Amino acid sequence: MGTKILKQAKEVLQIEAEGILNLVNRVDDKFEELVDLIYHSKGRVILTGIGKSGIVARKIVATLNSTGTPSLFLHPVEAMHGDLGMVRPDDVVVALSNSGETDELNMLIPSIKAIGCVLVSFCGRVDSTLARNSDIVIDVGVEREACPLGLAPTASTTALLAMGDALAVSLVHKRRFKPSDFKRFHPGGNLGQRLSVRVREIMLTGELIPTVRAGVSMKEVIEEINRLQMGAALVIDEDDTLVGIVTDGDIRRFLIHSDQIHERRVEDVMTRNPKTVPPNTLALDALTMMEKYEITILPITNSAKRVQGILHLHDILGKGAFKFNGV
Repeated sequence: MGTKILKQAKEVLQIEAEGILNLVNRVDDKFEELVDLIYHSKGRVILTGIGKSGIVARKIVATLNSTGTPSLFLHPVEAMHGDLGMVRPDDVVVALSNSGETDELNMLIPSIKAIGCVLVSFCGRVDSTLARNSDIVIDVGVEREACPLGLAPTASTTALLAMGDALAVSLVHKRRFKPSDFKRFHPGGNLGQRLSVRVREIMLTGELIPTVRAGVSMKEVIEEINRLQMGAALVIDEDDTLVGIVTDGDIRRFLIHSDQIHERRVEDVMTRNPKTVPPNTLALDALTMMEKYEITILPITNSAKRVQGILHLHDILGKGAFKFNGV
């Protein structure tokens, strides 16, 4: 019995995976048109669907809202009894239906057209009533459901959900949505909580700060960088005042022009007057500075520019959560 159950479970996952993979080659200029339409729209994205498609629509709405695209869910039945009043001409209506022949959904088409909205369909049948009346049709059809009876929406709803995620993530890239933006919509989440603390609560201090004295050889600098594996070392004078920083990127850029780096002094390679923040800075503000200047490490200094700590991007977001092209 156990072997049979495992086989059935794997078959379901295989069918649903195939359903999603088959969508890849169907993502075309219509999808790009949809992303541009939503990006430039002054209204909201209103998703509608009934039954299982309605549940998926609600999840897509949640994802869009949390990533910077204002969205609402409109129940087709409630829409016909007054909720259609929430729809405005500059909104983009996205209707979800595997068959494209859902009566409750198709009854909305004349009203949506009369309001003047763009109607988009995520549909499993591109020759259906819904698809024929849509301005943009996104094909989300699957060859078969995972349900052995072919009745319960399984692979088809997974495909709808995946295409919704593709839309949301494409808009994330289009909007250049940043972790600091995410924090504004998730103040109670893990990331939101991390970004709400002060830098002093998460910065590294003492022996965990990679530092070298001004005037030392680059050989010593590289040894210090390797000691803590942070990708940088702070350069300080005799009063612990910050005078520069050496990063892996600084070393790579120097090596493009010369391979005699071990014979050089730190001043030949370091970046002078690096960006800094005081210990009382919000982690959100520190992250915003990192995003603006595309840096991953911030020295933490007091008003006299004496080093108090060091902050890595990983200390804010968690290791592997985000990276910039710069160093």
